[in-house]
Amino acid sequence: MRYFEDFKVGESLDLGRRSVSADEIVAFARQFDPQPFHVDEEAAKRSIYGGLIASGWHTAGLFMRMLNDGLLQHASSLGSPGLEELRWPAPVRPGDTLSGTIAVVEVRPSKSRPEMGIVRWHGEGRNQRGELVMTLSGTNFFGRKPASA
Repeated sequence: MRYFEDFKVGESLDLGRRSVSADEIVAFARQFDPQPFHVDEEAAKRSIYGGLIASGWHTAGLFMRMLNDGLLQHASSLGSPGLEELRWPAPVRPGDTLSGTIAVVEVRPSKSRPEMGIVRWHGEGRNQRGELVMTLSGTNFFGRKPASA
């Protein structure tokens, strides 16, 4: 179990990898972002992207899954007040395998809730070629280490 006290400024955490298929891209987009370049391969070929691409929101969801599997489910996570500076500098395409990392940029105890601490981080998602496909900054709350730990 990872607690607030276990985070160090400058630390980089590998969140793992997730692959994405054309079927997943289309299924997500049909429900949440049905723009033609996300749901129709022929229309996507005629778009500025030259082919089917994942919704940025799908990319963010994949990153969230990596964050959960690579960190949060093994930590004293207490949630998050939100994200900042979310960017998608390159599209995610069918068959891509994404990797996620976060770098810890700030660690501070909560002034109003002594049972928790605040961790700010910068995250990156890259495809299998190392191309940056998403950046974001986030804040998470983590429980403090119990005296018995």
